[in-house]
Order: sequence, then C-alpha cells, then structure tokens
Amino acid sequence: MNTDYTLKLKDMTFYGYHGVCDAERKVGQRFIVDVEIKADLEKAAKNDCLEHTVNYEEIFLNIKKLVSCTKFFLIESLGLKIADYILESNNIVNQVKVTVKKPQVPIPDMTGYSEVEIIKNR
Repeated sequence: MNTDYTLKLKDMTFYGYHGVCDAERKVGQRFIVDVEIKADLEKAAKNDCLEHTVNYEEIFLNIKKLVSCTKFFLIESLGLKIADYILESNNIVNQVKVTVKKPQVPIPDMTGYSEVEIIKNR
C-alpha cells in the first residue's frame, strides 16, 4: 500500500526587487510564493520525527532570503531558483511545484497579477 504525501506552504508574502523596469528593481514590491512538495514522508509520519521530514521552517526562511536578498529580471528565474534550492537541499523530495505571483504588474489598466508555475522532478 502506497501513501502519497504533499507538503504545502501557501501565500508566503515577501518584499523583493524583481522585474524588468528600473522602478521595480529600486522600489520593490510584494511577491507571493506557494510551494507544493511531494516527498516520501512515510518514515517521518510513522516515527513522528523531524529528522525524517522536510523542515518547512527552514524552507520558508530560505525562500524569504531568495526573494528578499536577490534580484531577478523574471519571476521565472526566481521560481526556478526556489525549486532548485528545495530539490538540492532535501534528498527525500521527489517533486516540487513553485508558484510565484507578482500582484503589482506595471501594465496600464491591468488589475490582476502575473504568475509563473514551475514543476520540477528529481
């Protein structure tokens, strides 16, 4: 009997300096990040042990650092960097889905947001 596990971190909101326009890179804006992690968490669930799972506090703090302390022209680049970090730092992760939302797109009359979704497998 197989059990699938998905760990989700939703609506993580950080201030960053990503974008093509000079103003976006100087003034900055909010970015919203969602992460879905598929991993073999059976051992962690059975043993109730943090050492056998994905430490989502650590993931949150590193995503915060990536969004806040780096600069990318494209949210695609930011999303890929986040996905690569999660896969490289957690050997039990099989797949990661990263969504980066940019709520304040500098396009006249656009009231919505831009979003990129990246799914990466081990």
